[in-house]
Amino acid sequence: MSKPGRPGASGKKRKSVGSGGQGRQALEGKGPTPKAEDRPYHVAAKRKAAAERQQQAVGRAIGKGGASTRAARPGTGKGADPSIAEKAFNEREQARRRPAKSEAQAELVTGRNSVLEAFAAKIPAHTLYLAQRIEFDDRVKQIIASANGRSIPIIEITRQELDRMTDVGTVHQGVALKVPPYAYAHPLDLYDEIVGRGETPLLVALDGVTDPRNLGAIVRSTAAFGGQGVIVPQRRAAGMTAAAWKTSAGAAARLPVAMATNLTQTLTALKSRGVFVLGLDGGGEVSLPDLQLADRPLAIVVGSEGKGLSRIVTEACDAIVSIPISAATESLNAGIAASVALYEVARLRARA
Repeated sequence: MSKPGRPGASGKKRKSVGSGGQGRQALEGKGPTPKAEDRPYHVAAKRKAAAERQQQAVGRAIGKGGASTRAARPGTGKGADPSIAEKAFNEREQARRRPAKSEAQAELVTGRNSVLEAFAAKIPAHTLYLAQRIEFDDRVKQIIASANGRSIPIIEITRQELDRMTDVGTVHQGVALKVPPYAYAHPLDLYDEIVGRGETPLLVALDGVTDPRNLGAIVRSTAAFGGQGVIVPQRRAAGMTAAAWKTSAGAAARLPVAMATNLTQTLTALKSRGVFVLGLDGGGEVSLPDLQLADRPLAIVVGSEGKGLSRIVTEACDAIVSIPISAATESLNAGIAASVALYEVARLRARA
């Protein structure tokens, strides 16, 4: 008689299949956890690989007999490292092969007063956008008349489309003007053009000036006092936006602005061509009224609004010049300092 149990269950026991050592391997574990720098997708591993690549690049440069890239000390007027100048020349050739900026990088000037000021400053523009059913007050009528006078296309769009085109929180008042990206010159091309015209170069270079209004004011002062161009760095600095163009009061239409990929390399390349580089700083060893170099090719370097000249740019200057001011005033605005220096150079050149 069979024992009671689960229906259909067999009373015979089956042989158990062996694990093949899997249980023993599970007990042994997977070994110690690899270090972070040995895991391919870990941040530490990527940092280690980058450091190794940099070390290899330095080793190749030393093997090729690369020279030191240290620039001239302030006040020497000498020591322009040819290797740095060569980098600037190579960078110019690479810049010429880069594709032009697309229309997608254009800037929008929004608001009725801003658009009117942009037209008054003769900022180049190629499209005016108006919201549908906009209230035609005197400003809108003047905007339309200005656009028609310059043959700028006028496109009517919905307010929702205009909201999407502009930045979040922007009050466009139903009006937006599309401004194309500024066409920067190359610093060395700018120098060659000045020399080709038989003129003595007078350039202004900006080291970390981030306020576009200061840039516009410096462009205006450079044009007013006989300068032939302004040089701005590519990174961490203001560019020729609509605000800068507007502050220049039309001077940006006739004075070229050049962009330097590396400001120190550009200054060293200019020094190799005979340009004397002057940095403006309150602690400079040369007082501006005592400047004896006004008749030479000059590049005046203006520091940022808060920090002044950076250390590496200071080392690239031939001399550091200070502007005498009263003790009650701690420092001058970057735009004002550039204007004072340019005026003094223009005055000294007129006397020569």
